[in-house]
Amino acid sequence: MSAGTTTDLGTRFATALAAKDSAALTDLLTPDVDFLGLTPRRMWEAHSPEEVLEVLGTWFDEQDHIEALLEVSSGEPVEDTQHVGYRLTVVTPDGPHAVAQQAYYRTDGDRIAYLRVMCSGFRPQGAGVR
Repeated sequence: MSAGTTTDLGTRFATALAAKDSAALTDLLTPDVDFLGLTPRRMWEAHSPEEVLEVLGTWFDEQDHIEALLEVSSGEPVEDTQHVGYRLTVVTPDGPHAVAQQAYYRTDGDRIAYLRVMCSGFRPQGAGVR
């Protein structure tokens, strides 16, 4: 598989996440995906696409409107591990927030088999640097 194809998986993951597209996310993950996520207050673990969707549904619930996928960037792979970073604008009942995530992943064919995601948490927009 070429680097362009695997990098495309990262962009497709970020795009599907931003759209809250469960079907697209499920299609991107192997049935036995190895997932770990880190948010400001918790570590998350999942071993199937359905479990990953449960985690992501906790991170971005129904009342959270992902307004924009602002940026998607991919770095050079670290051997067999790809990277994608992305920034989102999310509007919650508390107002607009910025969210950034960094994901490292490995593929099995045309799907993600190993996924590590670190999240900045929901940062209120306009809060500035303190």
